[in-house]
Amino acid sequence: MEEARDNACNDMGKMLQFLLPVATQIQQDVIKAYGFSSDGEGVLKFARLIKSYESQDPEIASMSGKLKAMFLPPMALPPHGASTGGVAAS
Repeated sequence: MEEARDNACNDMGKMLQFLLPVATQIQQDVIKAYGFSSDGEGVLKFARLIKSYESQDPEIASMSGKLKAMFLPPMALPPHGASTGGVAAS
């Protein structure tokens, strides 16, 4: 996992290329032990279930956030009042 993260260098495209497959494989192996299928459908069911519990339990929300932070690079927010890309704001 660390090697995949190092290869990605906080680049979103590289994260998807290197880190996501490793993370998905680990998740598939783990969720199988808890009754979920170890395919893409099982991963999606697990993710939806966790999402539904995030609003009910602060600890689950916190752990989910930490897990997502491991797989996604930090997002830099554009500066306040940044250009609208040539589109006039109304």
